Amino acid sequence: QVQLVESGGGLVQAGGSLRLSCAASGGTFNNYAMGWFRQAPGPEREFIAAITWNSRNTYYADSVKGRFTISRDNAKATVYLQMNSLKPEDTAVYYCAAVIASYAPSRESDYNYWGHGTQVTVPS
Repeated sequence: QVQLVESGGGLVQAGGSLRLSCAASGGTFNNYAMGWFRQAPGPEREFIAAITWNSRNTYYADSVKGRFTISRDNAKATVYLQMNSLKPEDTAVYYCAAVIASYAPSRESDYNYWGHGTQVTVPS
């Protein structure tokens, strides 16, 4: 069973950048596809990005395509989300998630393991 801990959130002005990290422990990181989701006030988490275990494939929501980049370092058991050109509508709690899979899912229900989230705030 893998444990996930996000870090790197904070307050940043519109147009700025942040890099989120998600450190994994307790499992064989190379086995896991990884995803990033976010949740603004409300009931649903929004898919942001996902990456396969070998970094061969990445997927993005249309809302962040061209601004956000997902990557991973299997030697460090860490996945990253580089966020550029941030907008007020990017304000949310950001979560990383993991699942043992050969592909990288975009549905929240496909992921088994979740971190506790890190807050990103972009004032308007």
